[in-house]
Amino acid sequence: MSDGVAKDSAEGSSRSSGNHHQQPQPAPLSRYESQKRRDWNTFGQYLKNQRPPVPLSQCNCNHVLDFLRYLDQFGKTKVHLHGCVFFGQPDPPAPCTCPLRQAWGSLDALIGRLRAAYEEHGGSPETNPFGNGAIRVY
Repeated sequence: MSDGVAKDSAEGSSRSSGNHHQQPQPAPLSRYESQKRRDWNTFGQYLKNQRPPVPLSQCNCNHVLDFLRYLDQFGKTKVHLHGCVFFGQPDPPAPCTCPLRQAWGSLDALIGRLRAAYEEHGGSPETNPFGNGAIRVY
């Protein structure tokens, strides 16, 4: 009887700790991969929220430009307009009403991540809207 108890407890412990049906846990994503996934999901949600919603298969560079303009409202970089008295001054002495925008480097990195994510999700490099010349100009 003690042999049966030992066998049952051994089987029970091996079942709880060594379940052969579990998939191995994937390695945690790098910071870049996490940000790329978050950016891709944000862009996808942006397209879904358009009226009418835009399927990814119909997305073009105009949708990407609209997305970048949408993101500008959350920017923290002051961009002085040509008519502003502080235009061209790196450290203006007083506040002005010029808009805050996303920093160029932030947008450049975002587009790089979205360009890679588009192709990872089955998009062709030739049709990648994030690689369009109009995006680089923006």
